[in-house]
Amino acid sequence: MNNDLFLALVLFAFVSSITPGPNNLMLMASGANFGFRRTIPHMLGVGLGFVLMILLLGAGLVQVFDAFPVTYDVLKIASVVYLLYLAFKIATAAPVRRQDTGGAPMTFLQAAAFQWVNPKAWAMALTAISAYTPSQSFGAVVLVALIFGAVNIPSVGSWTILGQQIARFLTSSARLTAFNWTMAALLVASLYPILSPIGGVQ
Repeated sequence: MNNDLFLALVLFAFVSSITPGPNNLMLMASGANFGFRRTIPHMLGVGLGFVLMILLLGAGLVQVFDAFPVTYDVLKIASVVYLLYLAFKIATAAPVRRQDTGGAPMTFLQAAAFQWVNPKAWAMALTAISAYTPSQSFGAVVLVALIFGAVNIPSVGSWTILGQQIARFLTSSARLTAFNWTMAALLVASLYPILSPIGGVQ
């Protein structure tokens, strides 16, 4: 990979990782509701789960999906249903003062598995593989995955910190409820990409 392509990949990884999407919106909500420390497994699940996604797709899994187009429709339906479920969970999250005994942030495995029904993650992974691995070698795929791993975790961490800072203003149940419903609405709005073609995901 030449220097120009490498720099373009780093820029793409940063911009796509730091901009709003289902992962970042949920991490901001988790940071506000549960704090930074309790959200760390969620952050690691996002970062490492996405790295694994790139590796598996680059190793040939995407060709399996292409061979069976119906899997894209199944993926779309699963994405819509699960994101709506998560939006409901965020909207109905318990106030901070009750969350020591009720409610819990997303686990590492849940966050890693979520990447497979996250439309933005699919768009990022498919674009990265198609645009930045011209040699189609697995070594190039590994490099892309490592760059995303290095960029993604700090990026998603910044959204958790943002949520944690916002929590300072969520000093009443009414404010927290309003914040959670806003995050839930934005998460539902993030379903828009599923309605239009994204790479191979229809």
